Amino acid sequence: MAGKTIVVTSGKGGVGKTTTVANLGTTLAKKKYSVVMIDTDIGLRNLDVVMGLENRIVYNLVDIIEGKCRKEQAMIRDRKIPNLFMIPAAQTREKNSINPEQMKELCYTLAAEFDYVMIDCPAGIEQGFKNAIAGADTALVVTTPEVSAIRDADRVIGLLEAAMLKHISLIINRLNAKMVKKGDMMSTEDIISLLSVPLLGVVPESDEVVVSTNRGVPLVHDKSSKAGAAFRRMAARLNGEENLPLDGDGSHGFFGRVKRLIWN
Repeated sequence: MAGKTIVVTSGKGGVGKTTTVANLGTTLAKKKYSVVMIDTDIGLRNLDVVMGLENRIVYNLVDIIEGKCRKEQAMIRDRKIPNLFMIPAAQTREKNSINPEQMKELCYTLAAEFDYVMIDCPAGIEQGFKNAIAGADTALVVTTPEVSAIRDADRVIGLLEAAMLKHISLIINRLNAKMVKKGDMMSTEDIISLLSVPLLGVVPESDEVVVSTNRGVPLVHDKSSKAGAAFRRMAARLNGEENLPLDGDGSHGFFGRVKRLIWN
C-alpha cells in the first residue's frame, strides 16, 4: 500500500510551513513510521537548518530530477531517528529546474517506499507551488491569525481545490490566547468560519520556536513544550488516531463579529 503524500503550504511566507513539516515529520517518525521530508523551496532552502542537517548536504532535489544522483544519495538521515530522512532543495538553481510531472513521479516513487512523504512548499503561488502540490494527496494549509495571512490561505485553498486536491486541512500557528480574549486577534472559530476547511490543530505563540530553529532540534523532542505538544496532537490526527480533542482558544473574538467587513 502506498504511503501518504502531504504538502504543507500557505501562500504567504513566514507563517511556519517549514517548522510544521519538521515537527510533524519528526513526530510521525518517532511513532516508527518511515518518513521522508522534501524541501521544494529551490533557491531558499530552510528545512535543513530547522532539522540541524545543513552540514550533511551533498546532493539535492534537482540533482535527483536531473539524474545526477540516485534519490538515496540525496536523502539525509536524521541524527536522532533512523527512519526519518530529508531531501534538501538546491540553493543555486531556479524554481523552473523542476516541473510538476517530474515532482509527481518522484513523489509516486517515494510513496511506494515510505509511509509518509512530507513536502515543504515555498511561499507564493507560482512555479514552486505548482511543483510542490503536484504529487500530493493531502494538503495542510498553515496560517497565522492575521488578515493578510488568512487572505493568502483562502486563495491557496481555492487553488488546491481547483487542482482537485480533496483532502485539505487547516493549521493555525502563533495563536495568542490572551490577545484573542482581549479582542485584539482573530479566534480559532473566526478563522475556521472564514476559510471553511477542517481544522487539524492550533499552535500557540511561543518563543520556543525560535530557540528550536536556532538549535536545529524540532520542538517535539521537548516533552515540556506546549507548541511541541500541539504538533504531536496534529500528527496523531493525521495518523487517524481517535478520541483526540481539537485545539482551540475557547472564545469568539471581536473579529468574528466584523469578519464580513474585513473580508469584503
